Amino acid sequence: IFSPARRVRNNTTKDTLENANQVKEVVINVVTYDIVDQMNLTSLEYEKNIDEFIKASFTHQKSNLIKPFRVKESPIQFECKINEIISLGENGGAGNLIICEILLIHIDKNILDNEKNIDPKKINLVGRLGFDWYLKSDPNSLFEIKKKIK
Repeated sequence: IFSPARRVRNNTTKDTLENANQVKEVVINVVTYDIVDQMNLTSLEYEKNIDEFIKASFTHQKSNLIKPFRVKESPIQFECKINEIISLGENGGAGNLIICEILLIHIDKNILDNEKNIDPKKINLVGRLGFDWYLKSDPNSLFEIKKKIK
């Protein structure tokens, strides 16, 4: 599930929502600190005929099962079909829940540990907080809590 919100300043919808409504398929590309500046360029408002991949210097990578392209530079890419889109309001800032079914996951083996699990110390993920604010997960921010049986 992800939730593109309506723009607060003018209550318009973003291309992400419009494309999702039209194509009914999406690729969810994980963002790492290495590509966060490029990702930020894709969030700018462009005319509909402008290719955001080119603006951000991302590489188009053909998906295996769906029409939308993947971002080659992303270490994890989810090919998804959209099952449902739920509007959470009509006012500026209101979200839209896009509920997807993952059909195929692509994972760069360079972010895996010896047991073939995603190593959180290698991936260096970025999360969106809102407006111009983000956070990154780096080895200094990570901690582990082992599960204990009571």
